[in-house]
Amino acid sequence: MSKFSEQPSQDAADDHVHEAAMRPLAPGLYLVATPIGNLEDITLRALRVLKSADRIACEDTRQTQKLLNYYGITTLTVSMHEHNEAERAVQLVDALKNGGRIAVVSDAGMPGISDPGTHLAQAAIAAGVPVYSVPGANAALNALVASGLDTQRFLFEGFLPAKMNARLTRLQALHASLTEPLTLVLYEAPHRIVETLADVAAVWGAGCRIVLARELTKLHEEFLRGTVDEVSGQLRERDRIRGEMVLLIEAQPASPDNAHLRSPLLERIAELEKTEGLKEMDALKHIARERGVSKSELYRELQRSSRPGGRSSGAKRP
Repeated sequence: MSKFSEQPSQDAADDHVHEAAMRPLAPGLYLVATPIGNLEDITLRALRVLKSADRIACEDTRQTQKLLNYYGITTLTVSMHEHNEAERAVQLVDALKNGGRIAVVSDAGMPGISDPGTHLAQAAIAAGVPVYSVPGANAALNALVASGLDTQRFLFEGFLPAKMNARLTRLQALHASLTEPLTLVLYEAPHRIVETLADVAAVWGAGCRIVLARELTKLHEEFLRGTVDEVSGQLRERDRIRGEMVLLIEAQPASPDNAHLRSPLLERIAELEKTEGLKEMDALKHIARERGVSKSELYRELQRSSRPGGRSSGAKRP
């Protein structure tokens, strides 16, 4: 008897794949990953599900229609975005409970990852409806594996708050929460990326190693690698910054011996005192102009901070 006799033949494997492709789609909710740029980055299973579903719930029906037209898929679509997901979930779950087969897609990538889909999945599970994940493209993972940074331990944060103070506060909290080095993975919009990099420099330092992945899988895909200062410098030289972005940070935990450095505001004040010879109040006014915020807003942030050794700031109200 051949040592290969107990192994399934290629013909048997092909038959199994063919059988699966011909089998009717089971009732349930299907979370289907779609391309993040290149339309070829979609699985055969995803195409089968999209063709066989009763309807497709889309973040933007116009965007999804481009994909469906490319592959000749005529399944009906219905909108389901961040503003109507809760309401739409009620209707879709009713259809699912009656044996419906519904596919969910976002504009790009995996539904539920910084995109609609989570609420509907939770509602379907609560109603006892089967939920299936159909894997595929994801911007965060695509950027991570090609970044050159640590892929064994990473934290996906998604989008940071849009407002500067809230963004700084969130980055500061993430820094303080780390107990060991890891790769922090963020999504960011092109019109905020320079400000966000300034915040990263304030929290982790201008020499922190980062990677900025832009326009993943598209014609103008680009990876910018270097320190925060180096990547920021490259961006500032451009007339315009475009494209969806993934920002990866080689994030180090805060040192217990330097806990006071967790405040980016205090760090910037100290820098201006040393390099410009400014007094604390003048430094505060300078930073307010840099950030485009009021002095009173910065003063409140300063009052919540402390100097090394726990001493409160001596700044007087502006």
